[in-house]
Amino acid sequence: MFSGIVEEMATVVAIKHDRENIDFTLKCSFTNELKIDQSVSHNGVCLTVVNIKDDTYTVTAMKETLDRSNLGLLKVGDHVNVERSMLMNGRLDGHIVQGHVDETAKCIKMEDADGSTYFTFEYKLDKEMARRGYFTVDKGSVTVNGVSLTVISPTDNTFTVAIIPYTRQNTNFADIQVGTTVNIEFDILGKYIARLRHFEE
Repeated sequence: MFSGIVEEMATVVAIKHDRENIDFTLKCSFTNELKIDQSVSHNGVCLTVVNIKDDTYTVTAMKETLDRSNLGLLKVGDHVNVERSMLMNGRLDGHIVQGHVDETAKCIKMEDADGSTYFTFEYKLDKEMARRGYFTVDKGSVTVNGVSLTVISPTDNTFTVAIIPYTRQNTNFADIQVGTTVNIEFDILGKYIARLRHFEE
């Protein structure tokens, strides 16, 4: 479980294809604190550390993960938002993030907000999935590339978030432009509520 508060950006240093899996080797400042089998969020995707060598570590993404996320688009040199799993005795500064990316979305608009920036994202409209809680609500939470954010002006298949300068400088929002594909995880609380309503009908 994660909080959506990105610790830093890791750099992809190697990519290896193994049948339908991809091994990503990354470098970040806390590599020496990691352990094999530890969970780390990468652009919002929970992946298991499978190897540690010198100042790099390796994680494996399987086909299901690659199909639902933007990890398959990564190239050597790309920056990835990383967060280690949440300590249960710590503060929940963001919101409950599982690290189970639901789908991807595309940035369709960027607008200056006198210092901050509004980013608007569009995702595939699926009414059946929406009935199961896969949607955004005004002032609700959403995770974009592992970053816990507050939703502004949602529609059936778009939402906007406001990014302050600190977040843009310290996450890969610095690399997002119109047309960029990002990972999104909808709020787990909304999914549970939708599921309960299903049983009440």
